This record gives sequence, structure tokens and C-alpha cells, in this order.
Amino acid sequence: MRAIVLAAQGGPEVLEYVERPDPEPGPGEVVVDVAASGVNFIDIYHRSGAYPLRLPCTIGSEGAGVVSAAGPGVTDVAVGDTVAWAMTLGSYAEKAVVPARQVVPVPEGVAPDLAAAAMLQGMTAHYLTHSTHRVKEGDVVLVHAAAGGMGQLLVQVCKMLGATVYGTASTPAKEKQALEAGADEVLTYQNFAERLRGKVDVVYDGVGATTFDGGLEALRRRGLMALYGAASGPVPPVDPQRLNRAGSLFLTRPTLADHLAERDELLWRAADLFDWIGSGRVRVNVSHRYPLADAARAQEDLAARRTTGKLLLIP
Repeated sequence: MRAIVLAAQGGPEVLEYVERPDPEPGPGEVVVDVAASGVNFIDIYHRSGAYPLRLPCTIGSEGAGVVSAAGPGVTDVAVGDTVAWAMTLGSYAEKAVVPARQVVPVPEGVAPDLAAAAMLQGMTAHYLTHSTHRVKEGDVVLVHAAAGGMGQLLVQVCKMLGATVYGTASTPAKEKQALEAGADEVLTYQNFAERLRGKVDVVYDGVGATTFDGGLEALRRRGLMALYGAASGPVPPVDPQRLNRAGSLFLTRPTLADHLAERDELLWRAADLFDWIGSGRVRVNVSHRYPLADAARAQEDLAARRTTGKLLLIP
């Protein structure tokens, strides 16, 4: 099989497209013939060294495909099943070995490429809106980078739950994309804080350093900042007294892994997500598909914000 292998952390040039032996499943594992692999900022963090890894390894944290082999002790998954997964390394490949407890069944109404596109970002949108802050009718929400794959999903889920949703975007084309996803109004990164000062119940911020201060300004008294990513760089250390002075604000830095710790929770979030997609209530915008060999270019495009929607690698 062919795979993208990381032998050293660094720039996009360290991603090697190489031939590897076909994998064999161990106890409790399945081999999946990958139909599509999602491209995410976490992959860039893995490649760059922001998140250290044991090398060499195949990166990629989400995918979908058909089970081609199952190891000893696997009972819930069978050869021939279409499955998807997130938060397990190895999806940048033609075949991936995945713990059976971390794959979820993909229903017939959801295409494998859409399942791959939705897993990591879709379940992140689920926990942010159902666990970090349970969005409800009448909430006022701010979604940064509302035209990105993650942003578009958050906008749609928040609207589905009855919120008024403001987004941010950097260009007119991205503003249009965010409005099409359902945002009530899209603001620039330069004016959102002034426009929304003291009005927002929850800020969903995957951008980080450049938007954090303005996001705190936008929050109402006792509002919540959910900082779930750092596309523009990490946020400097925060004095807790700042939250006090700004109106007893809440600040959290959640991660998907802690919201999929139990299989029942994984299955709940995935079932909701696929129901939203299958029923048409949530649309997954796959804007770019790249051959597996072009993984470096896909990551470069994502990091440079040259794209909107979701990016996939197709083996």
C-alpha cells in the first residue's frame, strides 16, 4: 500500500509518499481500506512538531472506508462494514489499522467521503454545542472562521438549535460562504469586538491568538469563551483576574479526545451527527479533494487559508 510517512517533524516537505507493507490487525483492531481521509489543523501540528509524535509514523486523524480485516476479539465490527473514525493516527494511507472500539458504523444514507469529512469537525461541533455549552433557543453565538469546514458546521448546528449566530470571515467570498451556511451576520476580524461588545453568550474560537482578546470583549456578563484551536498561534497566558474584571467570564480549552473517552459517548455523538447529515439538517461542504500523494499541498492550502469548507485526501 501507499502511505504518507513522517520520519522527521518540520515543514510540508517532510511528508513522504512511500510504499509500505499491507498492515495486519492485532487484537481488538481492524484494517480499513480508506475511501477518504480528512485534512485538519491537528495534522499540521503533528507534522510541525507542535504536538510531538513518536517517529516514524503515518499521520492523519480521521477517515472512513470499508473494513477488510478484523483481529482477534473484534465482535462489534465485521469485514465489509463501512466505518469512520477520528482521533486515531494513520488515515493518510490506502489502508489504516484502527482500534475497533474507535470506529463507528456509517449508515447507508451517508457517503463514505462525507463521513470522513464530518467525523473530527462534526463531533467537535457536537460536543461544543451539547457539552461545553448547551446551545438553546435564544442564545447569541459567535463563531470565528465561520467559512471554514469547522465554522460552517458550527454555524449550522447552532442555527438548528435556535441560536442567533454571528460569524467572522476575512474576505467577501468567505463572508458569502458563511452566510450560505446560515450565519445571521458575518463580521470582519477588525470590527467584530466593537459590533458585539457585551452581547454574546458563547464564543467558539478555533483561531486563537489574533481573536482571543476581541472574543472576551464580545461576551456578556458570565459568558463563555470556548477556545478549541489555535490556527493563528497559541494564546498567551491569561491572568484569571481578567475574567473577573470582564464580568465573571468562563474560559475553557476543551479537546475532542476527552469527549469521546467512553464508547457510548462516541456512538451518541456519531449517531446524532450522521442523523443530521442524512436528514439534510446539516450539510458537509467538501470544497477540495486531493490525491493522497498531494498531502503536503493540502496542508499548505489549509494553513494559508486558501480554502473554505472541508479538505479531503483520496487514496
